[in-house]
Amino acid sequence: MELILWFISVVLVAAGILALFRQRILWGIVLIIGGLLVGPGGVNVLS
Repeated sequence: MELILWFISVVLVAAGILALFRQRILWGIVLIIGGLLVGPGGVNVLS
């Protein structure tokens, strides 16, 4: 389960960085923060 959450957080952070490059600043920040919250070491949504 931890591997799945780690993978989701990597995808969210990568999508956030791509959104920042496409001038979607707010959406990029939201995705990056979401990725940091979901990932290991962050706040686990399922616990």
